[in-house]
Amino acid sequence: MEPNPLDPKGRLYLIPTRLGDDVPLEVLPISIKKVLEQVNHYIAENEKPARRFIKKVSPSKSQRSLIINTVNKYTDISEIPEYLTPCLNGESIGLLSDAGCPGIADPGAEVVRIAHEKGIKVTPLVGPSSILLAMMSSGMNGQNFTFNGYLPIDKNERKSTIKHLERTSFEKNQSQIFIETPYRNDKMFLDLITILHDNTRLCIACDITLTTEFIVTKTIKEWKKEETVDLHKRPTIYIIQKD
Repeated sequence: MEPNPLDPKGRLYLIPTRLGDDVPLEVLPISIKKVLEQVNHYIAENEKPARRFIKKVSPSKSQRSLIINTVNKYTDISEIPEYLTPCLNGESIGLLSDAGCPGIADPGAEVVRIAHEKGIKVTPLVGPSSILLAMMSSGMNGQNFTFNGYLPIDKNERKSTIKHLERTSFEKNQSQIFIETPYRNDKMFLDLITILHDNTRLCIACDITLTTEFIVTKTIKEWKKEETVDLHKRPTIYIIQKD
């Protein structure tokens, strides 16, 4: 993990965090703890969750030593280059997401892009990605898949998008992955079982790595027989494939 003495710049470490309130080192490798103990400069999606995470993994680390800049939907992109100045001065920086891997469905991707432009070495660390863990668990095509982010909120646009993803899945033999804001999960589930064909498979991967983890793949016809599927305010990944 030590910087190359021939390169005076610090590194940008991409540090995965937990997907929920589980014991950190049960789902994260010890390498993350080592980096957190070495690094004092951070760029995070939000400061409070970042401080809480660092304290949980490394309780002895001084919170006063931490310098944390935030990058989220409210950040002016023009401010980001300045956040990377410590790297240019030889100090490493840790990039943290609120949950999971930074840069994946996460505003931290812009930080990584600018780091490459500045010639800063980017070092990704191993940790949980809800998207990949869901794909692994789905039983669907892991050779050919697409992550589509959030679907449209507008009812007609959403219906059209769901139909398009189903059609694309069939034509390309491609798993289609997407997410939803947790408080709209129940509406999403209802839309999916209403719009998709009965023989289309749907994987619902919810609360991944937590004690309440729920990962099930069924056809839409089978999902329609379920009396209750409670997804409200629970982080969920959806994957569909039409064979």
